[in-house]
Amino acid sequence: MRLTVRVHPRSAKPRVAWDGSIVDVWVAAPPAEGRANEAVVRMLASWLDVAPSSIRIASGHRSRVKVVEIEGGTLAR
Repeated sequence: MRLTVRVHPRSAKPRVAWDGSIVDVWVAAPPAEGRANEAVVRMLASWLDVAPSSIRIASGHRSRVKVVEIEGGTLAR
């Protein structure tokens, strides 16, 4: 499964929201040295109840809008 994710780094309150087409992820980590990307992977893994190793950022490593690939997850929310 592929998802479009919009990242909001340096957030005071980490959370995940889905509007039906884009997943918004707020993380406390700063967008430096890949820390926000790692936090996004952990948040999505927790939200989808999958292992973090099953989530891969396919594109947008240095952008706020990313495409992620997930193995074994569903969006029945």
